Amino acid sequence: MAQGNVRQPKYQRIAEELKAAIRAGTYGPGDRLPGENDLMATYEVARMTVRQALGVLQNEGLAEARKGAGVYVRSFKPLRRRGLPRLARDRWGTGRSVWSADIEDRPLDVDRVEVTESPADDRVAEALALSPRAPVCVRSRRYVLEGKPVLLSTSYLPADVVAGSAITARDTGAGGTYARLAELGHEPVRFREEVRCRMPSAEEADRLALPMGTPVILICRTALTEDGRAVEFNEMTLDSASYVLEYAFDA
Repeated sequence: MAQGNVRQPKYQRIAEELKAAIRAGTYGPGDRLPGENDLMATYEVARMTVRQALGVLQNEGLAEARKGAGVYVRSFKPLRRRGLPRLARDRWGTGRSVWSADIEDRPLDVDRVEVTESPADDRVAEALALSPRAPVCVRSRRYVLEGKPVLLSTSYLPADVVAGSAITARDTGAGGTYARLAELGHEPVRFREEVRCRMPSAEEADRLALPMGTPVILICRTALTEDGRAVEFNEMTLDSASYVLEYAFDA
């Protein structure tokens, strides 16, 4: 049989029709989608087929299951992560958080902050050009937007650079870590980010409250000074359904 004649599986056709209804406004943000029994009767399919169709919508971030209540159109508006403006010096250098470029006026809470010092593993030591097992300051945070966990972030900084500074405290103050690094004479002037996608670990899925099958975006950022020294290595794990990554630059 020619590839073009392969019939679309039933669950995919049901999912496409539901997505079209969402796009058309038949089901708006927060609305309950038809239940399994209704969909089984409408499309004359088995329960497993219906569950696969609804699973497609959940995996694409269009819907969310509520225990004992059904599946609802997701009302959460994805964050638009503006990769270049958020790291500009005229943002954090004037006391604003890099987050202010993403969230606009939406409520953001950093609900878990842990600051420790530990020996750098091989990966971190290589990123920061440190000797193996050199001490690093480790800042781990979870970011929650409108009650939804969206990001896990862990920053690693050379301990000798940040010792005794606000970077070792839970609250780094206006402008955050980069403003404090500048005050210490280690101002970041260049950033490098690597982006990839993967499935989450069990711990990541739990901390981000991810539906089964939802991938995460992993962004690894290195901040460098004028003389090329790496002063921060930041690993960020993003709920892929909560983000749009935007990069705008001149030709």
